[in-house]
Amino acid sequence: MRLSTKGRYAVTAMMDLAIHEDSGPVTLADISLCQDISLSYLEQLMSQLRRNDLVRGMRGPGGGYSLARPASEISVAEIISAVDEPLEATRCGGEENCQEGERCLTHELWNDLSHRLYEFLDGITLDAYVQREDVQEVIRRQKSRQGQRNNMRRIRAA
Repeated sequence: MRLSTKGRYAVTAMMDLAIHEDSGPVTLADISLCQDISLSYLEQLMSQLRRNDLVRGMRGPGGGYSLARPASEISVAEIISAVDEPLEATRCGGEENCQEGERCLTHELWNDLSHRLYEFLDGITLDAYVQREDVQEVIRRQKSRQGQRNNMRRIRAA
């Protein structure tokens, strides 16, 4: 089983919004630059996340995206599911037709893994993850780099 970039990037973008939850909307350009995700890919992901009521968009100056609910109420599993990323370890996608139309010898093993994986990711909220010390360290590093980029822009503009 492998989580695609679609699910990974959706979670990363939502984490970025959770970090800035109290600061107002975040532009996709800012997320793209800070998290190194293609802007066009982010637009596609945000469209799916918006349809699933996980984010809301605001147009105009000062606009961007923000979480539709508090970070403490959004789980990682919910985000991955919203972008149509299956959390499925079975070969048959849970259909029980893995071996000549019937359940294979190891179906229940992989099915149990799928359920445990979902439960694990469903037990992690954006807020809980943002509060982790190792994540806080990454946030500090990213904010420092963002400040350096802003200073370079001001110097070039002067």
